[in-house]
Amino acid sequence: MTELKRNRSLRVLAVQVLCGGLLAGAAWLPAAHAGDAAAGAAAWVQEHPQPNGAPARSCATCHTDDLTQPGRHAKTGKPIEPMAPSVNPERLSDQAKVEKWLRRNCRWTLGRECTAAEKADFLTYIKSQ
Repeated sequence: MTELKRNRSLRVLAVQVLCGGLLAGAAWLPAAHAGDAAAGAAAWVQEHPQPNGAPARSCATCHTDDLTQPGRHAKTGKPIEPMAPSVNPERLSDQAKVEKWLRRNCRWTLGRECTAAEKADFLTYIKSQ
């Protein structure tokens, strides 16, 4: 995809989000990027150094690398239900919750918000489990 087409796609996505035109559930994957499960899987286990000297984190730190199993928050110890929709049908069913948790977890793990492409990759990977 050329940069011009990608930028146009991102603008279209932004308009859809602002207008509430995205569909509920997993069907609303970002239109600018179809999602790549392999890229999502690789990003899931990629460790990110933490600026405060805490141990490096990845998505798997709390959610495990087996999305069909429950996880545990690394800092609080709070249990986390399995991410895989195959064993937890509630996952990816509420767009607002997905956006909230992606924003929160990307900031906590990566130190920044995820890009639309990263979100699509993560969601495609999670959906495939």
